[in-house]
Amino acid sequence: MPERLEPESPGADPTVDRRIPLARPGRGASRRRRAEILRVDHAGEYAAVHIYRAQKAVFEGRAGKAALAGDLGDMRDQEAVHLARFDALLNAERVRPTLMTPVWRLAAMALGASTALMGDKAAHACTEAVESVIEEHYADQIAELRDRDPALAAELSVFRDEELVHHAHAVDHGAREAPGYGLLNAVIKAGCRVAIKISEKV
Repeated sequence: MPERLEPESPGADPTVDRRIPLARPGRGASRRRRAEILRVDHAGEYAAVHIYRAQKAVFEGRAGKAALAGDLGDMRDQEAVHLARFDALLNAERVRPTLMTPVWRLAAMALGASTALMGDKAAHACTEAVESVIEEHYADQIAELRDRDPALAAELSVFRDEELVHHAHAVDHGAREAPGYGLLNAVIKAGCRVAIKISEKV
């Protein structure tokens, strides 16, 4: 099991540059493992974009929710940058995305919309749960790749820092005060972990 990294403060390493060229398949991580990593990370970012998009759509136009809708839009846009990077990597390395993409799109939109309809704090609880799993997942990948594919590990470290910012924002805005927080958190995390396992292989 890969060594776990302790969470770092966002932006802890200012030398990390997401434009570092990635190692070619065969140099470092095996081609098959690298394909799994790119496929599952693409799926995660794809789902995150659609969760935030659905949440923003619920809050947009509601009285007193302009700031929240703006925050969700900013997070969606940041996840879209991650997604675009993985899109480019999949295309460049001829790795297919997960066959579950249409399912994850519907599930992500349903999760985003339903938690937003439950209220601000439930929407933040959703963000906390999703970003917690994504951060853990990136941390495991970074530990696995640190020596054999340091360029990819460095790029994932940048993305992980940005996910940590989203997580902290959700906690600061009342995620843990959501009705049924414990159950909501557990169910969302479990669903995310199942989706990760499936997306790596399918």
